[in-house]
Parts: sequence; structure tokens; C-alpha cells
Amino acid sequence: MRIIAGLAKGMTLAVPRTGVRPTTDRIREAVFSSLGARVVGARVLDLFAGSGALGLEAASRGAKSVTFVERAREALESLEKNIQAYQRNREVDCSFAVARSAVAEQLRKLAANGEIFQLVFADPPYGEAAQELLRETNLPRLLANDGFLILESAKRNVMTVSEPWERVRGLIYGDTRVDFLRVNAMSTDRHG
Repeated sequence: MRIIAGLAKGMTLAVPRTGVRPTTDRIREAVFSSLGARVVGARVLDLFAGSGALGLEAASRGAKSVTFVERAREALESLEKNIQAYQRNREVDCSFAVARSAVAEQLRKLAANGEIFQLVFADPPYGEAAQELLRETNLPRLLANDGFLILESAKRNVMTVSEPWERVRGLIYGDTRVDFLRVNAMSTDRHG
């Protein structure tokens, strides 16, 4: 697995042997092609980060900062290796933070601190985790007014998108569905 484009193009990523389902190069290419220049200068949150492929791809393409959230030990080891390799081999103009905790706990902390992100990537375990994430009341508070949640889920799982979320775009690749979601501008769950 490698970073596809940008400053770190071609960098090989360490991937845990078990417990994760890395986002394929093909899906990452489609996601980042859709996002285009939105990545440049963005504050990025990478939930269920695994190896950090999505967040590091964003950094390579010009993101200002990336916060990774992961709690699995083996995934954290790969993530730390990948961040160190990224920082060691390039002039880094992106700050990195790693939260070693459950996603719900970290969302509470970030919302309490008033953090705002332009892009939130989430690749939760397939099953009900994607739907559960959309029910997290702190997540909409973290997204900038023009921000996007890019959520991966299994194509076979029917996911209901309801207030405060609205689906802007959906992509399907094999068994994977990628939804681009934003918080409805009229929603009462928005920040100021």
C-alpha cells in the first residue's frame, strides 16, 4: 500500500496484519479526486484511522493538520511507523496528533475543546458501526460549515442518512460504499 499523490507520492505504508481493512488505492484515488483542492490547508480528522492511509494521503496533498483516532494496539504501531516515516523523509508542513482512544470518547473531547475540521474521514468496522457513527451527537459539531464527512461502509448494509446529515455524493467500489456527507445548513445541531 502506498501514498498515491502529492509530497509523499509512492511512500510505502506499514499495514497491520490483522484487525483492519485498509482503504484501497482505487478508493482513495476516487475520494481525493472528488475532494480536489478542498484538501489544501484543511484540518483533517481521521476516525478509525488504522494505518493512517487516509490522513497521510491528505497530508501529502496539502492538509494543514491531521488528527488520527485509533485504539487497536497493532494498528497504532503501524500508524506511528507511518507518521515517523512521513516526517523523516519530507519537509513536513502538516502537524499530526494521535488520539489513542475510542472514537466516541475522542469526539466528546474534541467537541468540548471547540475543535473544527474541514474534512472527517471515517472507515469504521463494517456492520452497524457506520450507522452508529451518524448518531454521534458530537460529530456534527466538529464539522466546519463547508466541511465533509467521508464515510466508508459495506455496500450491503443499508444506511439511513437523516438529520442533521445530508448525503451529497455516494460512490460504490466492489463491496465498499463511500458517502460524502455534510451537516444540513438548517440543522439545529450546527455550531456558530
